[in-house]
Amino acid sequence: MKWDIVAIAVVCWFGASVSVAAAFIPADVIVVHPGVTLVSGDTWLEDGKRYRLFGVQSCLRGTWFTNATGRRLDCGDASMAFLAAFIKDTNPRCTPLAITSELAYVVCSAAIGNQTVDLGTALVGSGYAFAALDNRGLPANPAYAVAEQRARAARAGLWQFADVPHPALILGQAGSQGKARK
Repeated sequence: MKWDIVAIAVVCWFGASVSVAAAFIPADVIVVHPGVTLVSGDTWLEDGKRYRLFGVQSCLRGTWFTNATGRRLDCGDASMAFLAAFIKDTNPRCTPLAITSELAYVVCSAAIGNQTVDLGTALVGSGYAFAALDNRGLPANPAYAVAEQRARAARAGLWQFADVPHPALILGQAGSQGKARK
């Protein structure tokens, strides 16, 4: 009798797990073509749907860095330009991880020569995006945190500029100021 209850519980748990997991299994792979509407260096709109790279945080629009010639440039625009170039050159293929009514979090890859590269790793590793943090302040994808540290050490992309504004610091300050006001 005791084993029957355990067996029923396992079947119920497994059945519930399958139905919940099925909601996150992608029906189709999404191919990103040039001409999508970029919202930022990690988010775009296509066919009325909003997509965001999971674990990637682009530079924030409206934040600035000073380039080698002393010119101030919008950091978010730099991230967005790099994403646009990558999309144009590779037509990445994306798989949804989680979908809400407003947004699909995706992971993407692209063929470059005879290699397949992860879009998040390419953006973060090139120094034009950052590893996104979760609500505990930890990297959402640890591999992206490693890529960010390597890009920073190599002074790749935006890391070559001393005043590049790290979005985690800006977002963290905004979050703590919001909590202080409540």
